[in-house]
Amino acid sequence: MINTFSFANTPQLYFGTGKISTLPAISKTFGSKILLITGANSFQSAAYSSTLLDQLNANECVIEHCTIDKEPTPFMIDDAVNKFASFNCDVVVALGGGSALDAGKAISAMLPVKDSVKHYLEGVGTKIHPGVKIPFIAIPTTSGTGSEATKNAVLSETGENGYKKSLRHNNFVPNVAILDPSLTLSCPQTRTAASGMDAFTQLLESYLSTTANPITDALAIEGLKRIAASLLNAYHDGTNVNARSDMTMAAYLSGITLANAGLGLVHGFASSVGGYYEIPHGVICSSMMAAANKITVQKLRSEKSNIEALEKYATVGRLFSDQQNKSNEYYIDSLLDLISNWTDEMNIPKLSRGGVTLNDVEKIVKSTDNKNNPVKLNNDEIEEVLKMTL
Repeated sequence: MINTFSFANTPQLYFGTGKISTLPAISKTFGSKILLITGANSFQSAAYSSTLLDQLNANECVIEHCTIDKEPTPFMIDDAVNKFASFNCDVVVALGGGSALDAGKAISAMLPVKDSVKHYLEGVGTKIHPGVKIPFIAIPTTSGTGSEATKNAVLSETGENGYKKSLRHNNFVPNVAILDPSLTLSCPQTRTAASGMDAFTQLLESYLSTTANPITDALAIEGLKRIAASLLNAYHDGTNVNARSDMTMAAYLSGITLANAGLGLVHGFASSVGGYYEIPHGVICSSMMAAANKITVQKLRSEKSNIEALEKYATVGRLFSDQQNKSNEYYIDSLLDLISNWTDEMNIPKLSRGGVTLNDVEKIVKSTDNKNNPVKLNNDEIEEVLKMTL
């Protein structure tokens, strides 16, 4: 019997190499005044940027440009809203990595409200957002967060009382997502690794989630197939368009599955660690993936309370293995080994390089959630995971 579930809407999607050329016509359907959100340097240095701007200008578009130089904070969103409110844009276009997309999503949501975004963050503010926004177009240039498919914008304030929380509403799903794999060809190797492992984590965690459903399972498996075929290829040869295409699609699918099935322990750590330290989201997730899955599998095997989760681990293990007719236990162990080996091969940094120490373990564990993990881990087990990544 299938448990009851709901499924969120997704953007109007345009996928394929060269699809960035459709932006002028698509944006014009909303109006001629564009607020363009990009990273601090990546857009200006990209080979396609001047051509795209020329195409937009030729289409009689008026553009204001806002740059985001790190993972967005409430102050950055408020500052952008105040700065560009008088422009009265018709559409917000975010082109970049997850930070630019989350910032663009939040700015489009806050421009009509004219209030500090902090008041509307889950677990931080006390106000409920009315769901109004400026139309929003998301164009990812990395393959990781899946923000181009989700209804939440993640904002953070780092420090002793830091947090990493979402501005969320069903209406905040982008109106349009343009997925052009050619835009990811210049993505640096380190970012390819961290973002790619983030997409891997999101697909695996949503597949194993206690709130997964048949649709998210099917999409997660499709995404995981593409991760298995292409993540290492994209890492070792960034010019491989086929690998980049697979990773672009995998990241998009991970956004859909996380929005509808939730995530597990790794992303619980991403929230807590990301609130205390300025460590990129993808780095946190990729560095913790091996340990979190190892301890989760250990407890699943010990308790034998969720056989379906172990079967799912085995199913994923088969996707990543070239061996046939082996036992479930073999495929589970081979998956755990592969995650660990990929972490080493792609030089994923330990959390200690971002400033996390043993003295921080207790406070991080206390604020780390694992509500959708396939088995509930206690604080000692969560602590063990964290210590394994230092």
